[in-house]
This record gives sequence, C-alpha cells and structure tokens, in this order.
Amino acid sequence: MENALLVGLSRQIALARELDVIANNMANVGTNGFKARSARFNEFIMPKASAETFAPRDRPLSYVIDKGTPIDLSQGTVERTGNPLDVALRGDNYLAVQTAGGERYTRAGSLEINGRGQLVMQTGQPVLGEGGPITFGSSESNARIAADGTVSTDQGIRGKLRQVRFANPRALVSEGDNLFSSPTAPVAAGPEARLEAGAKEGSNVKAVIEMTRLIEVQRSYQSMATMMSKTDELRSKAITRLADQQA
Repeated sequence: MENALLVGLSRQIALARELDVIANNMANVGTNGFKARSARFNEFIMPKASAETFAPRDRPLSYVIDKGTPIDLSQGTVERTGNPLDVALRGDNYLAVQTAGGERYTRAGSLEINGRGQLVMQTGQPVLGEGGPITFGSSESNARIAADGTVSTDQGIRGKLRQVRFANPRALVSEGDNLFSSPTAPVAAGPEARLEAGAKEGSNVKAVIEMTRLIEVQRSYQSMATMMSKTDELRSKAITRLADQQA
C-alpha cells in the first residue's frame, strides 16, 4: 500500500507541474513574442519494491519524474499595428536587452521611448543596438525602425538593433518579463535576419488546446486523489482488522 501511495504521489507532483506550465501559457496568450512551453515526463523504474520477502516477489515499480519544459519555437501570428516602433521578428533572431542582471534576449518587438530618450521594451529595459543602448535627443521626432533593424529619426540614423541567434535555442531559460537568458554566448544574426516594421509577433500559445489540456490535467489529478484516498482508507481498515485479530 505504501508503494501505491508513493506511485500516486509521484503522478500528482507531475500533474501539478504540468498545471503550472499550462497556467503560465494561458496567462500569456496576449503577450507579444511569448513562446509556449510544454511539460515532459519520464518513467523511472525502481529495481524492486520496498518489500521483497513475499511470494511471489513484488514487480518493479514505475514512478513519474520531471524531464523538463521544452520551449515551442514556432512563429507566432504577425499582426499589423502601424506603430513605427513595433517590429515583428522573422526567423530565429532575438533582440538583445540590457537588464540589471546582464544581457538578456527577447522576441517582444513592441518598443517605445522612455523619459530619458532611450529605446526600451514596454517593461522598461533598454534595447541594445550594435553600439549599446539607442538614445534620442529631445528635439528629434519621427523615430522609426527599418527592416534591417536600422533606427532613425528626422535627424538621421541613431543606431541599428543588435540581433542575435543561438546554436541551441531550446536551451534558453525563461526569466520573466518575456526575457530569456542563455547558457552559451549568442552569435550575431546573419544578413537574412529581418524585421517587419509596424507589426508585432503575437504569442504562439494555442488557447483552445491549452484549455482542453487544462481540463484533462484537472480530471487526472482529481482521479489520482480519489485513488489515493481509497488506498489510504483500505490501509486504515487493514490495520484495524489486524488489531482486532491480535486482541
């Protein structure tokens, strides 16, 4: 019975983890450039049960272990906005962003100019150009971004967005605010990296699929909770019966 409870507990932990992943995806359905994640699990087989002295011998036990949350790198839907500071990234390129924790990367191309004249994400972090943060003077106007990432105003070119790519983008680590960090250094995106000006890339979360999966996970969790409750009840009855026999 202890083994049955432990197997059930491992399944509940896995379902709770998957529920967290689905909830995060659903919360970011409307987040620009967001990349969905999914939960993956492996079977872990114990070489033997906790008791091997009975005849016949116990069979190996299968537990559930977390294998990770791989990222879905498919392109989100691109929609036109007409905002000259909005850019939709096409391909496997990312924008470089300056944060307090160091350089980070994003696909969120809805940019704006803050009170200090810096080109920033909507969450406030400066977007990096090839020479550092891109800034504008107080008298400049008509800021816009070209398809190759060149940023200009009515007074000329102010920089070029630094676009990078990764040898293994699936290793990117989500850090909140739609930012990623990477265990390996990025390389400069090639000349094929393009931006679509006046547009933004939406989230690639498939809301209907996520909602369906959410219902399935909730039902599985409830079913497992019921099974564990009945197993615990059976154990209590067995202990009571054994106590009566000894008396």
